[in-house]
Amino acid sequence: MTRKARTPQVAPVPAVREAPHVSAPTPTLLRRLEVRHLATIRDLALDLRPGFSAFTGETGAGKSIIVDALGLLLGTRANTDLIRTGEENLLVAGFWEEGGEELSASRRVTAGGRGTARLDGEPVSVRELGEWTGERLTIHWQHSAVTLLSPARQRALLDRQVPGEAAAYAAAYRTWSEARTRLDALRAQGRERARQLDLLAYQVREIEEVSPQPGEEEPLSAELSRLANLETIAQGAAGALELLSEGETNAVSLMAEAVRALNAGARYDETSAQLQRDLREALSALQAVVGELRGVAEDSAPDPKELARVEGRLAALGKLRAKYGPTLEDVLAFYAEAQADLERLTRDEEDAGSLEAEVERQRQEVVRAGEALDRARQKAAGPLAAQLAAVVRELGMPHARLEFRLSPLAAPGPAGLSDVALFFTANPGEDLGPLADVASGGELSRVMLAISTVLGADTPTVVFDEVDAGIGGAAALAVAAQLAGLAAGGRQVLVVTHLAQIAARADHHYKVEKRVEDGRTVSRVRLLSTNERLTEIARMLSGNTSAAALSHARELLAGG
Repeated sequence: MTRKARTPQVAPVPAVREAPHVSAPTPTLLRRLEVRHLATIRDLALDLRPGFSAFTGETGAGKSIIVDALGLLLGTRANTDLIRTGEENLLVAGFWEEGGEELSASRRVTAGGRGTARLDGEPVSVRELGEWTGERLTIHWQHSAVTLLSPARQRALLDRQVPGEAAAYAAAYRTWSEARTRLDALRAQGRERARQLDLLAYQVREIEEVSPQPGEEEPLSAELSRLANLETIAQGAAGALELLSEGETNAVSLMAEAVRALNAGARYDETSAQLQRDLREALSALQAVVGELRGVAEDSAPDPKELARVEGRLAALGKLRAKYGPTLEDVLAFYAEAQADLERLTRDEEDAGSLEAEVERQRQEVVRAGEALDRARQKAAGPLAAQLAAVVRELGMPHARLEFRLSPLAAPGPAGLSDVALFFTANPGEDLGPLADVASGGELSRVMLAISTVLGADTPTVVFDEVDAGIGGAAALAVAAQLAGLAAGGRQVLVVTHLAQIAARADHHYKVEKRVEDGRTVSRVRLLSTNERLTEIARMLSGNTSAAALSHARELLAGG
């Protein structure tokens, strides 16, 4: 099945994109998820809704299994340990509705480590599956936050603010790179090109010196045959002369007598006169033939120079056919191709010199575009960092500071003249350090959430797994507000959480439960009713459903 290439979105931040110039279409959301034989799930059919959905459950209930299932649809590595004990395979399928048509993506993993991926029932590669699903779904999980530590990812965040300058630099760098590649190839091929030039020049010259003409061999061969058999030809001519004119009784004498015999009758008979005239014409023609035969009979030995010329010409043509043939037409076709190659290689030789100047000119264009990009980055860096920091502070890190820093490269790179790094600190009085060096897992998760809030998510469905790690109280309320705000933009936000403050802000609340059925542990997921949700929030707050816990849960739900 042929499908357009897509970019997978299992990443802690959205990919670089320009602001749309037209109203975005209504996003297509994940409508249904079916899971079979995954970990403790035996058989699950989960209907999902738009907006903000929270997934909760007691510790060990398997809340993150939902995220693992979605990860398989995004092409993550399939671990056979995920297959339910005693089963031969696991199956995950997601369903979307686009334009009134249901679309599906599924992945099966076998105990032997093999598997199949399908889109709308048709087999595809796991990469194609991930690319297709990646246009519709993004997962932010703690162990994926490592991608936020990538310099390329941090640079991409800033370049989303300067799409025009980034695109202009990329185009200039691409043109320069292509010219450099061609110049390098011309230089590397210099010795081989010189050898080919010598060979082609020799071949073209060799054919031009002979200057073969189509169809000339046949008449030359006939002439050679004549010259080689002149004695036989002369003897034949002499024999004919003997019969026609030189024998005691010969055709010329007999015809002359016949003409004379008609003299008397021609005076009185027009027919006889006409016949006499015809005989005289025949006699004249015969005498002409006799004259030519005499020349042939006397030419009994070939002219050595002419014989050598014909033999030499045929030999030269035969040599060309042996090397470039098998026919003279093939020789001429080879000549045309060799001449074209010679002209092309000669141009390449000349281009190697002129291309050096062009490469330098394009390098200067790259530098100019890179300087413009750096200026735009510097201008955008402060406001973007301030926006992110403001959101991060609301998420339980009141002293957090962020800063984008540019450091010049030794030479122009594919993404600019400078590296871009995001510096961060969560503690007052501490110097900012590279995000990769100073941020904990929980801090990274909240920075991810801030980025999604400030820059928006690129897919209709966004999944957060344990984004609330290490926070509570007011910070938890702030995280909940940010998640709710992200969903209010028309996206489907799925959050696996252990915090009541976050679950209470959700539009839909699902509970993951683990039970023992027929001696086997089974995880189930169900949408909670209003009363069930109150009970679950109370449990998350206090570990019980006492009157005080229920009262606190009501307040939290009312506040959400």
